[in-house]
Amino acid sequence: MRLSPVLASVGAYPFVRLEEAKRRIAERGVELIDFGVGDPRERTPPLIREALLANVDEISSYPLAQGLPELRKAIADWSRRRFGVRLDPDRQVIPTLGSKEAIFSLAQVVVDRDGGRDLVAFTEPGYPVPERGARFAGAETVALPLLEENGFLPELDALEGLWDRLAILWVNYPNNPTGATAPRLFLEQLAALAREHDFVLASDEAYSELWYDEPPASVLQARSLKNVLVFNTLSKRSSMTGYRSGFAAGDDELVAALRTFRPTVGTAPQEFVQRASIVAWSDEAHVEEARALYRAKRDALLPALERKGLRVAASRAGMYLWVEVEGDSEAFAERLLEHGVVVSPGPFFGPSGEGYVRFALVPSIDDCHRAAALLEDAL
Repeated sequence: MRLSPVLASVGAYPFVRLEEAKRRIAERGVELIDFGVGDPRERTPPLIREALLANVDEISSYPLAQGLPELRKAIADWSRRRFGVRLDPDRQVIPTLGSKEAIFSLAQVVVDRDGGRDLVAFTEPGYPVPERGARFAGAETVALPLLEENGFLPELDALEGLWDRLAILWVNYPNNPTGATAPRLFLEQLAALAREHDFVLASDEAYSELWYDEPPASVLQARSLKNVLVFNTLSKRSSMTGYRSGFAAGDDELVAALRTFRPTVGTAPQEFVQRASIVAWSDEAHVEEARALYRAKRDALLPALERKGLRVAASRAGMYLWVEVEGDSEAFAERLLEHGVVVSPGPFFGPSGEGYVRFALVPSIDDCHRAAALLEDAL
């Protein structure tokens, strides 16, 4: 049987290797503290769970692709409170099944190979879904390295001479894996380029609500939302990874295109999840508690890392510590794994990640303190 050559070429996630290594160490009786995969393990707040249960009806029906009007309004209201931007909930917002599927499928809506808009740019190290979605849509891709000397902002020189082919430029701030944030002025400059060259500036802002010192900027704050599409999710903000609830917002023409596309693929959150999401977007107290918890986890690890001469780069927001290491990143990660501390080697996220490892702050606060003691021995 012949399968898609794209499927064969993308291969398995590098985290498969990490899982195999974890099993090998666990079989030796080593108890693992897992900072490897960014899957929050905090309890979903009771008010959200209660809203979900209260809205599970006896009769189930297909959810509408455009989402509940009440949810679109809750998202627009949150965007106004958080970013000072006024979105039309009927024309500029559409709920999504989390953000991953929406990020993956955007290229299918925007890429026009016959019309010459056949190029998608993405940043690395980073989340692999924008690139993979582009490749499955038949687009060519170009990687923009995120280097510390540039503040983990992409160098746009690689796009010189390619602007007329560019369909999408992907950015992700606060950034996974580096934890870097982007200045509002830089995001505004990107939005201006999108308008000038008529490509889509697509911004993955899944970590926008997990910050330590000051709230990060959003592309939604650009002077104009023409050619701009922002993706956000409740997964990290509200510890709702399994609920799969997010949104896309921005340019009304792009949102209209998504409204046309999404019924075909049938990816709308269940109505009872949407009802719970209304509660989540309308409450900030539980988000403040989540920020405080991630800050406490970060503070538990930083002293041990500093005592061992390891420097945390960026990591101003999000749920990750991007730690500079000497020598090979995978060898360093294997060394920690032998002592029961699981981290992700930087190259798992792209070649520019060499020289770093990523700590995902997902273990409990007690486990973070235990890991700090283990780091003293391992390093």
